[in-house]
Amino acid sequence: MGRIFVVDLEGRTYKCKFCKTHLALADEVVSRGFHCRRGKAYLFNKVVNVTIGPHEERVMLSGMHTVADIFCCCCGQIVGWKYEAAHEESQKYKEGKFVLERDRIIDGVDTEFYIDTRPSVSDAEDA
Repeated sequence: MGRIFVVDLEGRTYKCKFCKTHLALADEVVSRGFHCRRGKAYLFNKVVNVTIGPHEERVMLSGMHTVADIFCCCCGQIVGWKYEAAHEESQKYKEGKFVLERDRIIDGVDTEFYIDTRPSVSDAEDA
């Protein structure tokens, strides 16, 4: 195995809850209105320090998407997914963007997020 090089971000960051590795800048948040199996999630333009799993087709609330799970490069925990392709025209804006699950990240300023358990409309999987 090779050496892992980790990118340290400057500014307000979101970190892996498990090992505190930097994952994204607050400035890269596109939407805070996403939802996943475990609760709320954020859509980001760019994330760092992740590895990308294999592509797979998933049926989500907004339709069929080609996605790949993303994992923290340091501890290997799943932290979200990347949108590779959207099959519906109205969802094309998600392509190339990343979703980080709120219960798997912490804010660099705050300790942990408040997990709102009320249902919301976004992109949870149907399963």
